[in-house]
Amino acid sequence: MYCNAACKKKHRHKHKKECERRVAELHDEKLFRKPPPEEECPICMIQLPYLGTGRTYMECCGKMICSGCMHAPKYDDKGNEVDKGKCPFCRTPPPSSHEEIIKRHKKRVELNDPIGISDMGSFYAEGLHGLPQSHAKALELWNRAAGLGHADAYYNIACGYKIGRGVERDEKKAIYYSELAAMEGSVEARFNLGCSEWNLGKERALKHFMIAAEGGFYRSPKNIKSMYMDGHATKDDYAKALRAYQAYLIEIKSDQRDKAAAFNDEYKYYDSLVKFIS
Repeated sequence: MYCNAACKKKHRHKHKKECERRVAELHDEKLFRKPPPEEECPICMIQLPYLGTGRTYMECCGKMICSGCMHAPKYDDKGNEVDKGKCPFCRTPPPSSHEEIIKRHKKRVELNDPIGISDMGSFYAEGLHGLPQSHAKALELWNRAAGLGHADAYYNIACGYKIGRGVERDEKKAIYYSELAAMEGSVEARFNLGCSEWNLGKERALKHFMIAAEGGFYRSPKNIKSMYMDGHATKDDYAKALRAYQAYLIEIKSDQRDKAAAFNDEYKYYDSLVKFIS
């Protein structure tokens, strides 16, 4: 405590370095804290996979449904398949037009749904569903979603500053928003931070890669293996990363999701075959 601003300024040189060191320590404690886990699918109650291909956002009810529950058939009490194509959670039919997609997302925005807000930002960023392309509007929506704690929105902002999309390139801001995204649970942002800090310190990079491996980012164990081969990580570090990644796979696994993945792989194969023949 100081008696006035002049006294504080006069004494600052005596504690400046100590304060800067302590600020850095507090920042790292927050940065490397275990992020919140992914939410569960509201139907099967199993943790959602981080990959976008393993989940679907339903703009009708604002629920994130896993691919297993999206793909699984629904039956009535007589064993007849029902509600084909409808939302597995609220049974709303799928949107029939681009206008309907935007209308539903606008409703989610009005309800302050961070995922719906972030998705609208992405629509503006790419000019999708009839919306005009506007990076300024995209950033506005992403900032709003980020303020609600949405990790993907933080990550989108970071990417914007990283490549100069809609804003001037700014590496410091890209790192700043990547850290916010990582702390909210974005494994992509966490992995990228590990790559960014590779030349600053292998120990910090290893911490980021390890957290990303625990969150299911498949490239993290590979990077930790490379660090082990180069002498920057121990055999125990690599084994720990593999165990963490395996534990994640077990956590998100279900028979329904395996069937959905097999169906999607088969669909992609036949789709590519048709394109090749035509």
